[in-house]
Amino acid sequence: MPSRPAHRTSAGLLPFHRDATGGLHVFIGHMGGPFWASRDEGGWSIAKGEYEPGEDDPVAVALREFTEEIGVAPPTGELLDLGVHVQRSGKRVQAYAVAADPGLAFLASNSFELEWPRGSGRLVAFPEIDRAGWFPIDVARHKVVSGQVPILDALERTPAAGA
Repeated sequence: MPSRPAHRTSAGLLPFHRDATGGLHVFIGHMGGPFWASRDEGGWSIAKGEYEPGEDDPVAVALREFTEEIGVAPPTGELLDLGVHVQRSGKRVQAYAVAADPGLAFLASNSFELEWPRGSGRLVAFPEIDRAGWFPIDVARHKVVSGQVPILDALERTPAAGA
């Protein structure tokens, strides 16, 4: 079993499918909260999250985070290892892809609390993901945060994804 690195590490899951013409589509979520509310381009992400204390299995983290952030069980099937990608913040994301039914849909996300407005002393709960959906990979490339574009590139290069 892999050991958990000392630096901030997340694991995430990227569902995909091919349409009737062979076009690659990915399932991504829009980040919730006031900082992302009016941002579309660069405001989306794969369902991912950090390891919790005692966790050391990136697959288990990716599957748990998908369920928490999308509100449904993750698609079953062979997980494709898309590698570890370093985000602008320095966080490392171990990404996996899985073929999924195009009927996969967002239900509800877990939430986080944030003092809002800043300095108000009032804690407000926001969903981690406020919506999610399928996008052609070329559209998704503009929607995801810049540090996750290499994850999409890795999926496109993966023979098991029909590359």
